[in-house]
Amino acid sequence: MRLLLLTLFFEPDLCPGSFRATALAKALCEVDSSIEIDVLTTLPHRYSSYCADAPLTEKWDRINIHRIELPAHKNRMFDQSISFWSFSRQVRTFIKGKHYDLIFATSSRLMTSVLGAWVASRSKAPLYLDIRDIFVDTIKDVLPKYSGFLAKPFFASLESWSIKRARKVNLVSKGFASYFEDRYPMHKFSYFTNGIDDDFLNFQSQAKQETNSNLPIRIVYAGNIGEGQGLHLILPQLSKRLEGRVNFVVIGDGSRKKLLKEHLKSIGASNVQLMAPMSRELLLEEYKKADVLFLHLNKYAAFEKVLPSKIFEYAATGKPIWAGIPGFSAKFVLSEINNAVVFPPCDEIAAEIALDSLIIQDSPRVDFVEKFSRINICKELAKDILSLI
Repeated sequence: MRLLLLTLFFEPDLCPGSFRATALAKALCEVDSSIEIDVLTTLPHRYSSYCADAPLTEKWDRINIHRIELPAHKNRMFDQSISFWSFSRQVRTFIKGKHYDLIFATSSRLMTSVLGAWVASRSKAPLYLDIRDIFVDTIKDVLPKYSGFLAKPFFASLESWSIKRARKVNLVSKGFASYFEDRYPMHKFSYFTNGIDDDFLNFQSQAKQETNSNLPIRIVYAGNIGEGQGLHLILPQLSKRLEGRVNFVVIGDGSRKKLLKEHLKSIGASNVQLMAPMSRELLLEEYKKADVLFLHLNKYAAFEKVLPSKIFEYAATGKPIWAGIPGFSAKFVLSEINNAVVFPPCDEIAAEIALDSLIIQDSPRVDFVEKFSRINICKELAKDILSLI
């Protein structure tokens, strides 16, 4: 049995899509000993400032990895469009003359789903889509108002075309349910979330239990620094409010990092350290040194439905969590994670109040880690995928 796995990101790239796709490919081989998988992905490109070496082709037992080189980019939408066009063109070339029993596409960007639907139609194979974001819901926020208004119907038609060609669709957040179930009432949906990787499973055993009463406390943010995270809209003001009490460490890159630097400089913030993206091993060391982990989303209506993968990683460390998140993700954090506080996005006053209610002490979350182990989640997702054959 031969399966094609389409993903823009795969190990050793640094992003949720990479971690999820890599774990899933391994889980599929564990669940079915007869399966052989072709992974069509890209050379590491998540951040232009972080380069990890990877061969164009690689074989892991029954997993054949084919990495496509993309044009250089700086995380801007135009750059990403050019890169995806290059990816899709090479995917179309690769599949010529090949037969697959199943197509799987994991997509935080709509066009990966569309490409998966096209490949499945061409191959006359069943399609399983893994949806990690609602692009049509966010396009009006990402693009200028007039452009977003014009673009939305076009992308909505592409979304409909790809969803209707899928035999089964998984949604990583139950917050997506109302959007998809209302639009596609005849469709089947599963809800396998993101999860916690092996790297973090033993982290809590090293957690320090004493309360930290020393000032300033060390607060770490790790992840993308883009429009969706909105750090440039809160961190400068927040850092000034908490000067002397808090030191921020921001690890990552993205389209709004330059703007964040400019805002921090203009406001005279002296307690924010910006660091480049780093390997998982180095990131774990930064987490160990942290007193609190910080998370933030921009103030967009579409983000009421999402469940950021970073939540799982943060929670697994046992560190206190301070999150500016709305809607479903806020409810999830408050119901599932102890010693975590939330506040409305882009509200520095509410953020300060929330921080004051945190206990600055590590708190192992054994039940959470067991419930949301990525290995277990991916095994169940793999079974769901293979049920189509």
